[in-house]
Amino acid sequence: MKSYTVKNLMVPLSEYATVSEAATLLDAVKALKEAQAAFNQKRYRHRAILVIDKNNHIVGKLSQHDVIEALEPNYKEMRNSAPSGSIHRLGFSDGFVKSTIEQYHLWEKALENLCGKAIHQKVIKLMYAPGKGEFVNERASMDEAIHRLIIGRHHSLLVTADHDVREIVGLLRLTDVFEFVSDAMQECFLK
Repeated sequence: MKSYTVKNLMVPLSEYATVSEAATLLDAVKALKEAQAAFNQKRYRHRAILVIDKNNHIVGKLSQHDVIEALEPNYKEMRNSAPSGSIHRLGFSDGFVKSTIEQYHLWEKALENLCGKAIHQKVIKLMYAPGKGEFVNERASMDEAIHRLIIGRHHSLLVTADHDVREIVGLLRLTDVFEFVSDAMQECFLK
């Protein structure tokens, strides 16, 4: 896989959903829907929105998960009262999950006033700012990119320009890498 580079597989930034950091949750959802409709139908649909600042720099990501979570503000309270990291990515029993729903009154009124929540919440407060390990150079090998995705448990990596690490030129998505790897596996048996 060393002969394949990130640039061969990335989605160019111009084809991705982007919104300004001043955008609302509704603006972000609309941008995602538009990008999905315009995107090559032979590839997996986009699942995230990139947030740009006034200088056109990528400053964050907003996932489908983030959008849905934003509809229920009590998740923030639940996270703030729990020890750091104890809620995320751990297997919990059905009883525990049900008790947290009851204890924090989750989803009792989350879908009421859905429209109000969509136009009043700003993406800058909901977005996730990518960390240092979520960037990869467009000339990097697929081996390096796959390693970064797996080690960091990322769904995507921001792809930087070869000439300027501050310039984002695309996104390398785990779904595309999976398709690339699974196609390569199948080709092994066709020869």
